[in-house]
Amino acid sequence: MPDDSDQWWKEGVLYQIYPRSFADSDGDGVGDLRGVIDRLDHLAWLGVDGIWLNPLTTSPDADWGYDVSDYTAVQPVLGTLADVDELIAAAGERKIKVLLDLVPNHTSIEHPWFVESRSSRANPKRDWYVWADPKPDGSPPNNWQSSFGGSTWTLDEATGQYYLHNFLAEQPDLNWWNEEVRDEFDRILRFWFDRGVAGFRIDVVHMVVKDALLRDNPPATDDDHWMVQLTGQRQVYNGNRPEVHDVIRRWRAVADSYDPPRILVGETHVFDTDAMLSFYGAGDELNLAFNFLLLHARFEADALRKIVETTLAAIPGDSWPVWTGGNHDMYRFPSRWADGDPAKTRCALMMLLTLPGSVFLYYGDELGMPDTEVAKDRLEDPVGKRLYPVYGRDPERTPMPWSPGPGGGFTAPGVEPWLPLGNIAACNVQDQRRDPDSVLSLCRDLIALRAAVPDLRAGRYTLQAADGGVWAWRRGDRIVVALNVGDAPAGVEVGHGMVRISTRRDRDGERVAGSLKLEPGEGAIVWLDEPPS
Repeated sequence: MPDDSDQWWKEGVLYQIYPRSFADSDGDGVGDLRGVIDRLDHLAWLGVDGIWLNPLTTSPDADWGYDVSDYTAVQPVLGTLADVDELIAAAGERKIKVLLDLVPNHTSIEHPWFVESRSSRANPKRDWYVWADPKPDGSPPNNWQSSFGGSTWTLDEATGQYYLHNFLAEQPDLNWWNEEVRDEFDRILRFWFDRGVAGFRIDVVHMVVKDALLRDNPPATDDDHWMVQLTGQRQVYNGNRPEVHDVIRRWRAVADSYDPPRILVGETHVFDTDAMLSFYGAGDELNLAFNFLLLHARFEADALRKIVETTLAAIPGDSWPVWTGGNHDMYRFPSRWADGDPAKTRCALMMLLTLPGSVFLYYGDELGMPDTEVAKDRLEDPVGKRLYPVYGRDPERTPMPWSPGPGGGFTAPGVEPWLPLGNIAACNVQDQRRDPDSVLSLCRDLIALRAAVPDLRAGRYTLQAADGGVWAWRRGDRIVVALNVGDAPAGVEVGHGMVRISTRRDRDGERVAGSLKLEPGEGAIVWLDEPPS
């Protein structure tokens, strides 16, 4: 792929880094920007085209960077602005683009804007946030429920009004009806774009604008997605407002004003395909909108296929899908999808890297890294502390295992990392790089094949008939991808060709004459001798 293409992200493989857990350069147990710089050669060797870094900006860390106290300064434990500049330059030398996280829905309660806003009802910053009077009985203004549990409203005793927070009380929501807020974020985007940032992943972009009348949300129904039913209400008025598209178009205009254009990737955590695809607009909103329906799907052929095909059939003509198997808020796919089955883990990687669209890998995915058990007294996630042992986000945020020795290559030997290391003897970069049959070797080979074969990047998707449990499709004319995600041997008619890559690896190069038989959890990419008639 040409490195200077404005469309690099369409055919690229991007890689999400949780900086606190990637590599610790100074031995304090916390990953940092210099650690990322030190490990760029691993990413170049792997073959990724871009990296997305979770928040780098200053924060009291009530929600580990997602409570921002300054949008244009770097959290000291992670590094400095000079480190960001060096990272962008060093990544660029390796033809790797850098995306940052933007958190526009809310700030920290310690942000100077909010300190001013709550100082009095007459303060000029008051309208930068969402404030409302109590009901006559003193209760919150409406029934909205926080994504982290409980009411979205907290009473400020000093001024007698409630402020809105769709997440923690330490994360007050900004008022995006205020033109000054919109102007300020134009400035923030330009600050980072001017430093060479290739784009942003935008946190909870679908929730930025709220109903101006603060109307009650309707209750969830039996027809709603199970994730909606968990909250007990539909986010009709505290999120997914039609006016949010005006904001996104404004951001896109800023991004497109640069040469080359910067890109916008949205956390569109919605559970309806049409709603998700609406965030592409008419090619004038997000460049990529994450598909959470796939993330929450069962790892079964029919369930996965239906989501992918529904998305491909409905996506606007000039828009482009994006797929991922996990992130910092979702249990890792080797645990969530594959339930610890190494074969299904390999199948999942093959699926992600061969579907039509962009793909994001989460750090450790290339190793088949599972969730790490985190004891109650080691929890750092505020949601995990609140909901333990039912749910928490620490298991997918633990340090990257670089080597099997003390410190795991993440930090210095003898240093306690901020979250515990997993089973580094069973899963680490050093050992897997030496093993041609490892998950890491498979992942690298899949990325290399994707880069070498245009049909794997841009070829059309065509469903291929297969036995139950098998999901198979063609990319373009000559590539067939077949995954047996079922629990019994099964087959698919592919014609005559050769296995380019198998998840088993001992079948690489095998000739296929008509039918391809697959064991449970086995996948293969077949290069056909000639296109189907």
